[in-house]
Amino acid sequence: MERHRTPIVVIAALAGVVLISAFVFASAASPAYACSKEWTPIPTASPAAGGAPNPGYVQDDMGRTHAGTGEKVTYTYCPPASGPHYNEAPLGPIQPRVYGPGDRALPQGWIHNLEHGAMVILYRGKDGDPGATDAGQTALRALFDTFPASPVCGISPGTSQGPVVARFDDMATPYAALVWGRVLPLNDLDTAQILEFWQIWGERSNPEPQCATPSAAPSTEASPEASAAPSPS
Repeated sequence: MERHRTPIVVIAALAGVVLISAFVFASAASPAYACSKEWTPIPTASPAAGGAPNPGYVQDDMGRTHAGTGEKVTYTYCPPASGPHYNEAPLGPIQPRVYGPGDRALPQGWIHNLEHGAMVILYRGKDGDPGATDAGQTALRALFDTFPASPVCGISPGTSQGPVVARFDDMATPYAALVWGRVLPLNDLDTAQILEFWQIWGERSNPEPQCATPSAAPSTEASPEASAAPSPS
């Protein structure tokens, strides 16, 4: 035993390093969030002739509690338009920009942007999805570069009101535009629909207004889900 003490110590130390490395790798590889189900909207009636447009669909409120840094969150619906989120810059809210297919942009971060009234534009990056291609990324950057100021507070794009453009694979459509509590699913990157959605609903549903006198949401909302009150922060 005495004669083999040094090799035994070395082997034990190496085994410890392997175990620690395996734990670190497993932690890094484990998903940072989970989804109970991919959200699909309940069909609603089209606006009456001559009525105001009412783009997007209300999603059930998932609260707005603060998650601990690094905490895994399970969202009832994905993509989530509300829910637990980080409250520590730069983790949440995150910097408004176009996040590429390989960039890390977690919902725990950008949900905090939604809470402040920002728009989040998501693209799916699975095989065959257009948003993660070179052409798709070029189109998303063009949308970001020409995005208008926020419709209520007049805040310049690229600042607190976004937009955040990020990859998110756990959704039923190739694209989706989100404001707090409301989702516009898209099969194509329809810039006109996204901008109409922003002008009608931007900064009108978020629980933390960024200016003194936000406008009321359009009166065309008919879903009873719209009246769900968010839980306290």
